Amino acid sequence: MLEQIFASMPHLYDASASGTTAAIYFSVGEIKKTVLLSPEGCRVENGKTRHNADCVCKTSPDFFLKVWNRGYKPGMKDFLTGAIRSNDPATLQLFLHACGKD
Repeated sequence: MLEQIFASMPHLYDASASGTTAAIYFSVGEIKKTVLLSPEGCRVENGKTRHNADCVCKTSPDFFLKVWNRGYKPGMKDFLTGAIRSNDPATLQLFLHACGKD
């Protein structure tokens, strides 16, 4: 399920809705992916392909699926309790918006 979601990201991503260039590293349970955003689109790479990603997102598969499939919007409590960890929640929000997940 997670592999299919990451495979669908380039098709869902609307670069005009994002307006950003960024590398987002996702660590979702055992799944590790780097998602590269640019004005041209979105590309997903296996593993951590950038030494210093602009944004890091670490969470459990269940929480990731809750956000992606059910439209859950992580709040401050989720970040404070460690359900999701990120150094740049604003970029994550922008990414979700550009994928139609807001």
